[in-house]
Amino acid sequence: MKIAIVDYKGGNVQSVLFALERLGVQATLTADHDVLRRADKVLFPGEGEAASAMKELRAQGLHELLPTLTQPFLGICLGMQLLGRHTQEGGAAGTDMLGILPFDVVRFQAAAPEHKVPHMGWNNLQALRSPLFEGLSAEDYVYFVHSYYAPVGSYTIAEAAYPAPFSAAVQHENFYAVQFHTEKSGPVGTRILENFLKL
Repeated sequence: MKIAIVDYKGGNVQSVLFALERLGVQATLTADHDVLRRADKVLFPGEGEAASAMKELRAQGLHELLPTLTQPFLGICLGMQLLGRHTQEGGAAGTDMLGILPFDVVRFQAAAPEHKVPHMGWNNLQALRSPLFEGLSAEDYVYFVHSYYAPVGSYTIAEAAYPAPFSAAVQHENFYAVQFHTEKSGPVGTRILENFLKL
C-alpha cells in the first residue's frame, strides 16, 4: 500500500510518520502531484496558522490538486480546518481555504475562566458516526490543541464540546478529517489510523 503525506511545511509531520511506522507502515512525504495522485491513501497533517499554510499550498499548486483526489484522504488538526471554505484566522478578512467541505472556521470565545483559548488537552469524542471510529465510544479521549473550530453540521462524523459542541471530525465523500491529533492520542489515535488505513 502506498501512503503519501502532503508536504506543505505544515508541521507535525514527523509525529505522524512515527505513528505510521509503529503500525508497520512506511509513508512518503511529498508535494509531487503525480505521487499524491497514485497513492492509495493520503494524509494531510498540520500545525500552525492557516494563512501561511494556504500560501504554501497555492505556491505548490496543491490548492488545485488536493480537491481532485479520489482515494481515502485524512486531514489532521490544521489539515482538517484547511478543508473548509474560510477561517477567521489570518488578519481582519480571515483566509479563504480549500473549500472541499462546506464549513467556515471560527475562533473559540472563552465563555468562562475554565475554558481557556486555545482548547488544549484531552477531551472525549461524542456522536461517533463513521467507520473511522470502529471499536471506539464516547468513553474514549483524544488530544486537542486548537484555537479555531468547525461548527457542527451535516458533514460532522464526531463531536466534542468546549463547552458547546463542535466538529471533532468531518467527512465529505473520500475526504475524512479530525481536529485532534491522532498521533498524540495514544491507543485511541492508533485505532483511528488503523481504521483509516482499512478504508
